[in-house]
Amino acid sequence: MQQVKTATARLLRRFRSFRYALVLEGVVVGAAAGLVTVLFRVALEQADLLRQQVGAYLSAHGWAIAVWLLLLLVFAAAVTRLLRLEPFISGSGIPQVEGEMQGGISQTWWRVLLAKFAGGLLTIGAGLSLGREGPSIQLGAMAGKGVSRAARRGRTEEKMLMTCGASAGLAAAFNAPFAGTLFSLEELHKNFSTDVLLSAMAASVTADFISRQVFGLRPVFDFSAAQMMPLHRYWTVLLLGILLGLLGVLYNFCVRKSQDLYAKIPWPFVRVAIPFLLAGVLLVAYPMTLGGGHSLVELVSQDMALRALLVLFVVKFVFSMLSFGSGVPGGIFLPMLVLGAVAGSAFSQVLRLCGVESAPQNFVILGMAGLFAAIVRAPITGIVLICEMTGSFSHLLTLSLVSLVAYVVADLLRSQPVYDMLLSRLMQKESAAPPRGEKILIESPVCHGAPVCGKTIGEIAWPGRALIVSVKRHDQEVVAHGDTVLQPGDTIVLLCNEEEGRTVHAALETQCKSTAPPEGTDR
Repeated sequence: MQQVKTATARLLRRFRSFRYALVLEGVVVGAAAGLVTVLFRVALEQADLLRQQVGAYLSAHGWAIAVWLLLLLVFAAAVTRLLRLEPFISGSGIPQVEGEMQGGISQTWWRVLLAKFAGGLLTIGAGLSLGREGPSIQLGAMAGKGVSRAARRGRTEEKMLMTCGASAGLAAAFNAPFAGTLFSLEELHKNFSTDVLLSAMAASVTADFISRQVFGLRPVFDFSAAQMMPLHRYWTVLLLGILLGLLGVLYNFCVRKSQDLYAKIPWPFVRVAIPFLLAGVLLVAYPMTLGGGHSLVELVSQDMALRALLVLFVVKFVFSMLSFGSGVPGGIFLPMLVLGAVAGSAFSQVLRLCGVESAPQNFVILGMAGLFAAIVRAPITGIVLICEMTGSFSHLLTLSLVSLVAYVVADLLRSQPVYDMLLSRLMQKESAAPPRGEKILIESPVCHGAPVCGKTIGEIAWPGRALIVSVKRHDQEVVAHGDTVLQPGDTIVLLCNEEEGRTVHAALETQCKSTAPPEGTDR
């Protein structure tokens, strides 16, 4: 009992004094995650060049197509083996990171890192319509966990370092440090804690610096020639937002259905082999749809025929569903952005046919942000991500408008955010992570209109044996006691057993962040 009290006291003391130490640790994690992500990105670029050379050879030597398909089946067998050895490398990896942040699962960091790197290289390198960002986020988070284990940190600090690693992974994948920070806070940590913000930013900037040393200072997409949209054309932004909101709902529905259809196939190798063989066919028939589609974004920003854009959208959409639904390692970020770019370019062409002057580059940029907001439901991250990827903040107003409209349309149609849906499916298949017997601290802001607002601590019933140990108000720590009244803007810190972490996290979401009226009140 005395050891437990001593460990808890040590945890609380470190929590109250480790802000600047966490920033330094964020730099270390950023360097580790940045190096891993940059290596992954370089390997994918080399694989992409090799695939293009293979495609050129196949077009000149038809007999070699059968050999290439056979080699793809070998790749599929290798990925199937990796999935059997380490199931947590399936899909993008973002739901797995979220699940561990909530205490639902526990990943062996070095196994996931190695298997995800190899599996992602095989799938994306072979041409499946998957992105590098999801694997980069998981690789970064596992690098952060590795640093935590090497430094012998507790679970509370380990989750913060995993957040730093995820931020660094996205920053290095897209040269987008601010988007990496925001995504980790908005989607993974789900809490704008100052401690996490500072450390995640330190990690993202460090990883971005490493990435730019290798890939240069140019943004991911070059839209320097794009002009600001005149105010009298803003009605077109509203229409595009509505369209993208509907497409986002369709996208999330198809992701769910594709996974359901693949689940009916009892043989894992067959599930994996299907997208690999399709990639082999498309390498000969329609090579521009292969891979994440980075080069497509700048291509569709030129004047392409409407029919070509529609065919490209349909083929890329279907191939993306068949690739991701199979459960192989790979993300949906980049293919999603490409689909948004194609949809925006097609919308621009329709406007032209209707006699409305429009610049395709503007609508390509808007299409990426709007579809991201509708699918992921993280609009702030999407806006900043597109600004950083294009190297310009001049479109901030139109990006905000299209993201807001697309978000509202998807929300009104009650489409579940894609990563929440994927996390829910993951948790249904996985058993709870074995506890390490540690106490953990969980932080949460008190939002305006939340059920706990105006209540005393003594009136609030938390699950299990959770205990409020701190209340932060106006950057000052309030001594918590039963008569302390919680106010909007407060940040409460709960202490609980590790095995109760997920239950407490869910209770905080309902009690502190939900703005729905309490039961029994008029709506």
